[in-house]
Amino acid sequence: MAGKATSFDIAQLAGVSQPTVSRALRGSPSVSEQTRKRIEAIAQQLNYKVDKNASNLRLQETRTLALLFFEDSTPDETGINPFFLSMLGSLTRTCAHRGYDLLISFQQLSSNWHVDYEDSRKADGIILLGYGDYELYRVKLEQLVEQGTHFVRWGFAQEGQPGTTIGCDNFRGGIDAARHLMQHGRRKIAFIGDASSHYPEFQDRYRGSCEAQGGEGIIANPALQIDALNSQEAGYEAANILISSGQEFDAIFAASDTIAIGAMKALREHKIDIPRDVAIVGFDDIPAASLTHPPLTTIQQNYKLAGEALVDGVLKQIRNEPVPTAVLPAKLIVRQSCGSH
Repeated sequence: MAGKATSFDIAQLAGVSQPTVSRALRGSPSVSEQTRKRIEAIAQQLNYKVDKNASNLRLQETRTLALLFFEDSTPDETGINPFFLSMLGSLTRTCAHRGYDLLISFQQLSSNWHVDYEDSRKADGIILLGYGDYELYRVKLEQLVEQGTHFVRWGFAQEGQPGTTIGCDNFRGGIDAARHLMQHGRRKIAFIGDASSHYPEFQDRYRGSCEAQGGEGIIANPALQIDALNSQEAGYEAANILISSGQEFDAIFAASDTIAIGAMKALREHKIDIPRDVAIVGFDDIPAASLTHPPLTTIQQNYKLAGEALVDGVLKQIRNEPVPTAVLPAKLIVRQSCGSH
């Protein structure tokens, strides 16, 4: 081999990526012992020495935070949840006020983002938005914690989860949505959204709705819960399933505004008047919610407070300060889709 050996040379001989070589040579627990020993042996054969000065340079602060969006199903093919787009302004402003740049990246859930950003030193900390199936996502969060990565995520907030989470009070939001519908005389409330542990935010919204109904002596009908992921297409298909089921319902609580907008399309196609025949409430308060016909009543997640809490949370981690999991309040935004005027 001509010239001085590099970590890329070791990676090629070991059949691994260059970041894996870097992790192995600094003793990262994310690399298996077998792989680490193979890499160390090749490095020794090539008389490879770690450049301590370059390593120290990489470990210095970049004054940059990384914002990682994850793929989602959207009608405009951006793949980004509209609620997160609303949050983006708050995140960028807060970073600027704190003297940090914001590096924005779009990641697929199948990629090794949980490793790549730790090794690249592109940023001092990571903010995570979106995750898909939480049961699969949790494994990568645990790896981030094991690697000592500074990260905060937006999502289902509960003590005992890997890392630090900032989230909305989904359970309380579900209570408020159902109570509002019942105050307008609705007694057969359908829920559209995957209410399983794979989507714990939706699950909490459904649980809140059931709790509120139980408080009024109403037992929520499980046949009125229809699974749907967070997209207009899923909301449309789920509403059609609900309509064709023959089950009686006079209201729909959708797990998100995008689901609600899809459900409204299905109701219109079946000549079901909103809100006379069926009232509907969404969740998130994305910009499109006020532009539907009729305008959509929804539970608002405060994207301004969310952005500030996420940035401040990851900065505290960088300073080695404790960051507790936080739950932000939800707020009912009343428009015409629920029957109010």
